[in-house]
Amino acid sequence: MKQDCRAPFRRTFLLMLGALGVVFGDIGTSPLYAMRESALAASRHGAVSASAVYGSLSLIFWALVIVVTVKYVGIIMRADNNGEGGVMALAALAHRAPVSRRAKTAIGVAALLGLALFYGDGMLTPAISVLSAVEGLGVSDSFKPWIVPITLVILVGLFLMQRHGTDRIGKLFGPIMALWFLVLAVLGAMAIARTPQILWAVNPAHGLGLFVREPWTAFVSLGSVVLAVTGCEALYADMGHFGSRAIRWAWLYIAFPALTLNYFGQGALLLAHPQSVPFLFYALVPDWLHFPMVVLATIATIIASQAVISGVFSITRQAVQLGQLPRMAIRHTSAQEVGQIYVPRINAMLAVGVVLIVLIFKSSDALAAAYGIAVTGVMVISTALVGVVAIHRWGWPRPLVYGLFGLLGVIDLAFLSSNALKITQGGWLPLAVAGAVFVVMDTWRLGRRAHLDKVRDDSLALDLFLSRADKYNQRIAGTAVFLSPRLDVVPGALLHSLKHYHVLHERVVICQVAVADTPTVPVSKRVSLDKLGKGFFSMRLNYGFFETPDIPAALELARSQGLALEPDATTYFLGRETLVAGHAPSLSRWRVALYMWLASNAQAPARYYNLVPGRVVELGTQVSI
Repeated sequence: MKQDCRAPFRRTFLLMLGALGVVFGDIGTSPLYAMRESALAASRHGAVSASAVYGSLSLIFWALVIVVTVKYVGIIMRADNNGEGGVMALAALAHRAPVSRRAKTAIGVAALLGLALFYGDGMLTPAISVLSAVEGLGVSDSFKPWIVPITLVILVGLFLMQRHGTDRIGKLFGPIMALWFLVLAVLGAMAIARTPQILWAVNPAHGLGLFVREPWTAFVSLGSVVLAVTGCEALYADMGHFGSRAIRWAWLYIAFPALTLNYFGQGALLLAHPQSVPFLFYALVPDWLHFPMVVLATIATIIASQAVISGVFSITRQAVQLGQLPRMAIRHTSAQEVGQIYVPRINAMLAVGVVLIVLIFKSSDALAAAYGIAVTGVMVISTALVGVVAIHRWGWPRPLVYGLFGLLGVIDLAFLSSNALKITQGGWLPLAVAGAVFVVMDTWRLGRRAHLDKVRDDSLALDLFLSRADKYNQRIAGTAVFLSPRLDVVPGALLHSLKHYHVLHERVVICQVAVADTPTVPVSKRVSLDKLGKGFFSMRLNYGFFETPDIPAALELARSQGLALEPDATTYFLGRETLVAGHAPSLSRWRVALYMWLASNAQAPARYYNLVPGRVVELGTQVSI
């Protein structure tokens, strides 16, 4: 009986440990630079005053309380989509609400913006995290020239490691981050014990007083205060991996207390030694522990970077599944963990981007000016979407929703507006990345819609074709599976097959792969099969946006519905379409050109759907858009 009682606790403890290594890496390494930048931003002429220390520390503390604890941990994590979280899952929940068509369009655009901003954040996080850790070597003049090269070696090695997966070393992430948070807490507590008056910064009057005395300086400092809450989106996005309870407990009992102690410890050190601001985090560390701390901080930032990279891979798979990006190679790196994937094209893009960012900015101080605007953009979008969910799915009273989320929205917009001041100092970079990603996704979405409309207009209705199917008396043994985006028209590959071979297979399956607005689809609902007669079948394969389609595996499930397919007697027919620009394209010419380029570089359907190469026949045709 005792063992039964301990089992749930042990499982929750292990999930908490895993969450520390994946979910809290980004926000957990923010003490490396957040307090330093906030204190400098709240000071005038570079001189760090006691009022600036109290004010900036108070703002950081209450940002952690309101933005992370209340908003994300307390409210947004309630909006789970079948247990999953993240901006895509949240947008899918909001999209189901009974709102106007215009509102649904706005929700879709917001989801695209959130995705695009996430890519911008995904490039900056590894760069600023690892660079800020390695800068601890800068206390010695002989090491200063090596900071950027060492950072680049670490980052390049990290991206090269992605193809092999992190299944083995990933088991160490949790214990290492637990050690990291313990060290943060101990170092902070030691500094607080020497200067206990810093605890008065808990009083929000210090942060508000900063706005009263110097409103513009306080407003500008918000752009640095937000650095302390970067990574809060990960608490919600990774909810499906660890569960809301494990993440909440890990935050409330480990991460939040450790971060609070360390930030207050840094504030205490600034009160006693204002000149320590350039190396504020490492100034907390005893001399004999300095270089071991640099090593631990570097490992912690590598773990934080790995979590962000994995998040970009995951959100890329979701975008591909939902038709927001072209098909691309997605490889699983673990036989046990379904969520561990590797996307070669995205990995290469991130690697090049991160290396260029380090070479351009060269220091975490310079990068701090670029960091934050993407994060605050996603925060604004999440607040708006969860407000829709609160009204239409939770049934909260509208006055409560307008008041609560209006207040949270004002806070988010204040952070966003303050970060907007940094656009000319480097904030343009994540916006440029997000803008490029948004244009690609929007062009693919619009182009794909125009493409499918053109195919539909040029297609033959399936019921009309079936009424004439009797004239094709010559049937050959076996099964032909024709992939089609629609089930009410005849696939182009089927018409071309008849044109060239003048025969039909004994059984013809018209197969559509559909992606639901839920993360996963139960296996029992994977296959929907309709018998059309005359040896024809209509089959719909249902997947969630967290799942990777595998058509041969799904077809095995059709046996229970009366369609037994033999792999050696099944041939898959695909249409290989060559796109050409029409005389009156439905899109602007540059969008048509971009869509055609994206389509030409998309992964072949045979590989994406895991079809057996020797059983695939591709028939080419031209489509004008």
